Amino acid sequence: MYLFWLIGCLLALTSNFVEARQIHKERSIYRNVVIIEKDDVRCMRFETRRKKIANQACIDLKQPDRLVFEYAHGVLAGYAIKPKPERILIIGLGGGVLSNVMHQISPNAEIVSVEIDPVVVKLAKQYFNYQENDQVKTVIKDGRVYVKRALLNKEKFDWIILDAFNGDYIPEHLMTQEFLTEVKGLLTENGILSANTFSNSLLYDYESVTYQSVYAQLQIFQSPTKGNRVIFACNCNDFTQFPKASEELMQRLKKYQVDSAQVFSRISNKVNWNTESQVLTDQYSPANLLKQ
Repeated sequence: MYLFWLIGCLLALTSNFVEARQIHKERSIYRNVVIIEKDDVRCMRFETRRKKIANQACIDLKQPDRLVFEYAHGVLAGYAIKPKPERILIIGLGGGVLSNVMHQISPNAEIVSVEIDPVVVKLAKQYFNYQENDQVKTVIKDGRVYVKRALLNKEKFDWIILDAFNGDYIPEHLMTQEFLTEVKGLLTENGILSANTFSNSLLYDYESVTYQSVYAQLQIFQSPTKGNRVIFACNCNDFTQFPKASEELMQRLKKYQVDSAQVFSRISNKVNWNTESQVLTDQYSPANLLKQ
């Protein structure tokens, strides 16, 4: 009996460490982009010098409508503030999953995704069903450069989503006070910003005070099990309360297996960072020392 029990334990333990199957690997000018599959979930990864592996985008092949990433559930809570956005800007494409979902929810909105790496765009279309059309567009450009040029062209967006990662962390020039000020300049009156970042990094305090220095009032969604958080900010006078989810929104989000009650319960305006931390600027952004 003991032998059978031991064999069973070993089999169970082994199953937990089954390697993901690599189905594609391609070198871009920035990194290796790898597509893997495990347990019917397909993910995009960026290879970096760090040993820690982080998925940049994932889809469930058996349940394609299911949003795999918890942070994406949090981002969609922004629809409580902007139920009918006309223009959406996403900086950082990944697999294009968020763009696809937002296009389904807001088919009349113009969605512009900015991605620096053309290989990421190519593989998003090839492996994640990322789709472009008259309403959904992709711009291959550095996010900071795009924002600066959009300001010169006097463009405006109702909703801006910052979701740019290089495999290690958020690029340093997309974290500074100057950049966030530029982003704010693109927001319409009462427009909103959603930024996907981390809650388990030494940058936590620095990032938080930097956002606070530009937007004053913040609302934070904390992922239930992952180390992600979504920072919400608004180009408005009062952002002390996050709107409740309407019944219509909750029903819409069910399609993507979003538990709206849980999501909205995890949004808070509580300041739980050191407000004396130094603001990140173009002159002071030692992210390479802090991103752990």
